[in-house]
Amino acid sequence: MLSHISMKKSFFLFTLVFLLGCSDSKDDLSREIDIVILDDLIQHSNEFDKRVYSFDNGLHLAVGYGIANSIMVEGIDGNIIIDASDSVAEAEEVYSHFSKINSNPIKAIIYTHNHGDHTFGAAYYYNLGEEKPMVIAHESTSEYVERIMGILNPIISKRSSRMFGTELPSGDVINVGIGPYLGVSQSPIGYIKPNITFTDELKINIAGVDIELYHAPGETNDQLFVWLPKHKALMPGDNIYRTFPNLYTIRGTPHRDVKSWVKSLDHMRSLKPDYLLPSHTKPLEGEEVLETLTIYRDAIQFVHDQTIRLMNKGHSPDEISHMIQLPPEVSSSPFVREFYGTVRWSVKSIFNGYLGWFDGNVSNLDPLPSEDYARRLAILSGGEEKLFEALQKAVESEDMQWALQLSDNLLALNYKIDSTKKLRQEAIQYIGDRALNPNKRNYFLSSANELNANYQAEPLLPQTSELLSEISIDMFFDILSVRLNPEKAKGIKQRVCFEFESGNIKTITLRNQIAEVSSEKTNCDILVKTSEQILKEALAGVRNPIMTVASGDIETGGQRTNFLNFLSKFAE
Repeated sequence: MLSHISMKKSFFLFTLVFLLGCSDSKDDLSREIDIVILDDLIQHSNEFDKRVYSFDNGLHLAVGYGIANSIMVEGIDGNIIIDASDSVAEAEEVYSHFSKINSNPIKAIIYTHNHGDHTFGAAYYYNLGEEKPMVIAHESTSEYVERIMGILNPIISKRSSRMFGTELPSGDVINVGIGPYLGVSQSPIGYIKPNITFTDELKINIAGVDIELYHAPGETNDQLFVWLPKHKALMPGDNIYRTFPNLYTIRGTPHRDVKSWVKSLDHMRSLKPDYLLPSHTKPLEGEEVLETLTIYRDAIQFVHDQTIRLMNKGHSPDEISHMIQLPPEVSSSPFVREFYGTVRWSVKSIFNGYLGWFDGNVSNLDPLPSEDYARRLAILSGGEEKLFEALQKAVESEDMQWALQLSDNLLALNYKIDSTKKLRQEAIQYIGDRALNPNKRNYFLSSANELNANYQAEPLLPQTSELLSEISIDMFFDILSVRLNPEKAKGIKQRVCFEFESGNIKTITLRNQIAEVSSEKTNCDILVKTSEQILKEALAGVRNPIMTVASGDIETGGQRTNFLNFLSKFAE
């Protein structure tokens, strides 16, 4: 039987050949170009064929079971898991192979960083035996996990769904650049909060294995790498994989310090590893390890340095993004093919990291609102209908990027919405179908899918009681603060105090259409008594808030209606 990846490759090749066979002669050339481009991406899926790579020194790397790899290190009386997959089901499948190799207890789980594809399967390993393993990470990892699942959850979930194509039919997703697919939405999330953390470095012996952990900012600020000195083995996390890195990711991210990324790679190079077991794509060993680390860091430094050089010459980020190309001796490496990040997106992020969003052009400091700009453009074009005709012509002539920008203006004017959206969808689909970069491809195809009349969004991160227990109550109050609807809070001054069974105190003061969070319990208009877990479940929708208040699980001192009215101010 064909594997998941093999079936996808076969499906795409069949589809492209079918399209070529049915096309007329006018389209043959463009179809052939499309096949060549997509064939490169299809072949890149070979990097994710399901397999456990085992080495004689007790290292095992599971590739292709999801977007991220998992690593098992054999110890004397137990084993260590490095990165725990993106779901409980995925971790279970991976461990079904690991346990056949060595079924000793899991003594530790190490997160190389906060991303869900490395942490959300941890509960499976954590609950395997009576003795709970250590969960080790950088000291800031839990904060970043909570940030993703908390104040940024709606927008990060939506943009991640687009970038990884989680709402697309499986046949539309060739791969996601660094793995076959993102499976986080297909199984319960099993994140476990770290119980051992460090700042700069941690040297520890676990199950007889000497392990060195080093903070190594790169793809994330909390990134670490694992060094096993006796094995001469390096686990770099997401600081290197077989594609140009996401120095910026289009799903959205805190600024990635590119210069620190280079320094982290230099630290790895200084150890002269014999084995490289990345958290994405296949392992390397021997001389290729140091050669690849060097090429990779040189590619990143080149983009960084040339962006700064051209910034200092006064060029804008858009200009620079079209001016920089990697030198041939670097671009020839398969490790810098643009199957994940791109040089263009990286340039804009580096510019923004140093100088912020303003590109220096006075026209862009306080530009006209989009509707005002669109109206003036329509007048200049001879009216809204002329603008619409230009959109139709652009789509007919396959000038699709221009079509997208024209549709932006027509949508801002609310002109022929249904027809404009249909043409916009055609343009998005066209570009997405031809995009070599999986991030761009999946984002475009997902955006086209969202324009279907029957589209319904699917949650990427479903909430569970188990997941909520690993998230601090502080994050929930941060969430409330950023979700206050100012229209509903006009003219209101109110203080609601929360007294938890743990002894923790939290207070929200409404004034001036903001919600101030503090730990003072004075002059309370409403005093709420409950447990932290019950409140988290009610706020996350795991429990019905109205029924939870009515049942008395959340006590309000006889002010149930007032408290529910207070909560309503945090809803759109």
